[in-house]
Amino acid sequence: MYLIRLILFCFFYMSTLGVAAGPIVIRDIRVEGIQRIEAGTVFSYLPVKVGELINDEKTAQIIRALFATGFFKDVSVEVDSGVIVVTVEERPSISGVDFIGAKEFDKDQLIKGMRQVGLADGRIFDRSLFDKAEQELKRQYLSRGRYAVSIVTTVTPLERNRISINFTIDEGEVAKIRQLNIIGSKAFKESELLDLFILRTPGMMTWWSKHDQYSRPKLTADLEVLKSFYLDKGYLEFNVDSTQVSISPDKKDMFINISISEGDKFSVSDVKVAGELLIPENEIRNFITIKPGEIFSRTKLAESTKKISDRLGNDGYAFANVNAYPEIDKNNNLVAFTFFIDPGRKVYVRRINLTGNTKTRDEVIRRELRQLEGAWYSADKISLSRSRVDRLGYFTEVNVETPAVQGATDQVDLNLAVVEKPTGNIMAGAGYGTGQGLMLSGSISQQNIFGSGRHVSAQINTSQINTVYSLSYTNPYFTEDGVSQGFDVYTRKVSPAKYSSAYSHYETVTNGLNARFGIPIAERDMITYGLGYESTAITVYSDSPLFYTNYVSTFGNNNDAIVLSGGWMRDDRDSLIYPTRGTMQRVTSEVSLPGGSLRYYKAGYQYQQYIPLSRIYTLMLNADLGYGDGLNGLPLPFFKNYFAGGVSSVRGYRQATLGPKDTIGNPKGASHKALANAEFLFPFPGLQNDKSVRLGAFVDSGLISDGYSFEDFRYSTGLSLTWTSPMGPLKISLGKALNAQALDHKQFFQFTFGGVF
Repeated sequence: MYLIRLILFCFFYMSTLGVAAGPIVIRDIRVEGIQRIEAGTVFSYLPVKVGELINDEKTAQIIRALFATGFFKDVSVEVDSGVIVVTVEERPSISGVDFIGAKEFDKDQLIKGMRQVGLADGRIFDRSLFDKAEQELKRQYLSRGRYAVSIVTTVTPLERNRISINFTIDEGEVAKIRQLNIIGSKAFKESELLDLFILRTPGMMTWWSKHDQYSRPKLTADLEVLKSFYLDKGYLEFNVDSTQVSISPDKKDMFINISISEGDKFSVSDVKVAGELLIPENEIRNFITIKPGEIFSRTKLAESTKKISDRLGNDGYAFANVNAYPEIDKNNNLVAFTFFIDPGRKVYVRRINLTGNTKTRDEVIRRELRQLEGAWYSADKISLSRSRVDRLGYFTEVNVETPAVQGATDQVDLNLAVVEKPTGNIMAGAGYGTGQGLMLSGSISQQNIFGSGRHVSAQINTSQINTVYSLSYTNPYFTEDGVSQGFDVYTRKVSPAKYSSAYSHYETVTNGLNARFGIPIAERDMITYGLGYESTAITVYSDSPLFYTNYVSTFGNNNDAIVLSGGWMRDDRDSLIYPTRGTMQRVTSEVSLPGGSLRYYKAGYQYQQYIPLSRIYTLMLNADLGYGDGLNGLPLPFFKNYFAGGVSSVRGYRQATLGPKDTIGNPKGASHKALANAEFLFPFPGLQNDKSVRLGAFVDSGLISDGYSFEDFRYSTGLSLTWTSPMGPLKISLGKALNAQALDHKQFFQFTFGGVF
């Protein structure tokens, strides 16, 4: 009986509690435990307000909401007579992140990497981010070949609930590739295949290139190059069976073994064309470079499909699909291809959208575009448009996309996105050349002033022979048709004897101004003409050669000329810095008009061609001719003579010393110039993929004379190095004069560092 009464009493008591825990009205809300975070910040995250009802579900919502902010590591909620008391324990904030022992990376770079994973000054500390942070640090060090790196993380508590984080790093030594083997090669020597790779064992220049450090992306790229090499040689069934990368126990040496299966060499038995032929089959076959009877080449196959697609793209078929389907005869090692053509629907460009040009005006970009809005899509015109915008030199990136217009099957938009770069430049520098001595230079220029595409520059260049001051202005679109207009104002002082006694003692000071125009006659052809005025003051000395003294006695110390100039240029080289293919031709001419004391004319022609011999070898051929003479019975002024010799013409001979000499053996120049250069260009060993450094083996020949005679030609041979360094271009040559005469000035070592106006 007593037990029954006890059970009823407990049941009644629990029922009373349930009623007491029911919804009540919130009279007030208090927050306790906060140190750095404002109370208003906490209130903004609460899902309840004063005057609302509170129950168990609402209480749970408060806790979940505050935990979700990430600011707190503990949250509790109590309800007392309608007053909600929220008690929190804040997570500490990060006061600073420091790196001890980091030498491989700049600290700013490491701090940026930590910020990406959530560790940065002012952020809330989360211990779970430690593993992520250490993995990010290790990833960066592994990318540099430091596989022995170890990282110890220390957290130091500070006042006001803050912490500092220190990463103590033992970087270890860089792991080098000690062995790189290709297993299974029979048709080609292993050394020949390894020459295709970027990765290599330590060599003479790998300390610079870092190519002796393992990198997965580099290895993947090397394997693709290896596969392309075999496929271009006809090995249709070539395969990379396995790749094994191992590291020594001390994590200093790496070993890479690549196992391959070459398979048999295949020849092309037949080539067919099928599908919807919108252009004549004969024309399509002209685009197919892979022919029956030839060894299979994947490069030729890809080129063929691309040429057909581009040809259809020029007619508006932007989404043409060309596939080459193989029919393999393994018994006879033959393969036949059927080029199946699906042109798709013809489309036109609805709209051209420009983005990224915050400074450069739209019109500056749009006037370079050859693809027009509302016109049929043309792959060639779009490619040419991108190239022309890129050649402006105002952007670091030029990207083109042609997305289809939503809801339309015959329209695309052309989206051209650019990334602008600074086009203003203030420079002060120095250089040294064996032909010019010490060169000091300074300039201020703006290639894209006010975003208009116009060029303005002022330059000062000095050397022990030449001193030049100039001011130039160019408007590349003086007319809407692309006619350029510009002017130059300059002062040029020439004092050869100040540099060396090998040059005659005289001095000329030329002041001039020139107006010029350029007329484009094709996409890569330009005709130029200009009209200028020059005034030249000549100073001779007691030890000046009789040739110069007689000239001053006859024509006076001061001469002037009204000069009309004209020219033509075509340039289709693939690069201005590291050309490997293409030609450049230039014709120049100038003639002095009546009205000045000087009467003369000069004409020149230069032809330069780059012939690719392989992926890394290039042959450069150059010819440069010049001819000048006086008019109306007057001689060609001696300061208008041609000169040659030096690092930029005939190496192995001192700068501007080839040709006739005066009575004391000093060069005086002549009216005829003929230069010819042949240079075998190749990358620096260990820097095959670095386009800033290039070696060359050259043969030079040149003639400076008052008449063309093969007996007067001088020849030289040697080695050259060109380096586009961060400080400026450097050219070095070791040249041996082959047929120098008694009065010639030979010079084995020559170099130029920096630019000369």
